[in-house]
Amino acid sequence: MEELCEYKGVEKKRLVLSMIITGSVMIIEVIGGIFSNSLALLSDAGHMFTHFFALLMSFVAIKIASKLPCHHRTFGLYRAEIIAALFNSLFLFGVTGYIFYESILRILQPEPILEFEMLIVAIIGLIVNIITVAILHESSHEDLNIKGAYIHMIGDTGSSVAIIIGVIILIFTDWYIIDPLLAFGIGVVIIIWAIRLFSDSIKILLEYAPKGMTIDIVSAALKEEIPEIKEIYDMHIWVITSNMYTFTARIALNNTEYESFGNILNRIKDFLNDKYGIIHTTIEFEF
Repeated sequence: MEELCEYKGVEKKRLVLSMIITGSVMIIEVIGGIFSNSLALLSDAGHMFTHFFALLMSFVAIKIASKLPCHHRTFGLYRAEIIAALFNSLFLFGVTGYIFYESILRILQPEPILEFEMLIVAIIGLIVNIITVAILHESSHEDLNIKGAYIHMIGDTGSSVAIIIGVIILIFTDWYIIDPLLAFGIGVVIIIWAIRLFSDSIKILLEYAPKGMTIDIVSAALKEEIPEIKEIYDMHIWVITSNMYTFTARIALNNTEYESFGNILNRIKDFLNDKYGIIHTTIEFEF
């Protein structure tokens, strides 16, 4: 237990450091975007916000996981993460709507930009993204939540590279239309992430089965793995929060001695955990 607490403590420290760095650069990009009149920088600040939120969700997931359930919150507060994700996706829809609107206006009527100021801010953003990726790299191999945030930060690093290339082209060509085109592209990335976040949040709140884990697939796999199973009834599989799955079912066994029930139950639980990552199982046996 001490090792687990220490491990989670390390993860939280890395996430907090990454959030501070990412949030600081996000503010710098907002100020730099307003000062240089760059829509691309403002859009990248919105893009960086999505990744700041991903880091925040990973941190919240670890914090919530450390709180024990109580008599009236039997699953704890895990769904708070999902509710926050849902509201975040709705906020991002508004952000991308503004980005698309402004991008179209500036494509139709490009506006001058302070190129060198924009370049400096973009380089700062790239350096910070690389530092954040380095901070999270080791933990991304051990924790799924950290891995998700790590992947988002890699995407943000690519976005910073694209902006720097665009600014360099802009410096030598004065093609001011590049700025709204970059902003529009970043807006597309944000809206894709927002739609995915909205869809995943709704599915969890509506208690969908995890992706790729239907009751037919799991039932067939269980019957193949545990030959003592004759039939499975009233099976339910749903998601409590990210990567936390719950399974309930009534299972009819063939002519099996009562003394074997414990062994069969353990085999079923181990199989569900190892193959599908299901950690909560409630099973009722019948003949």
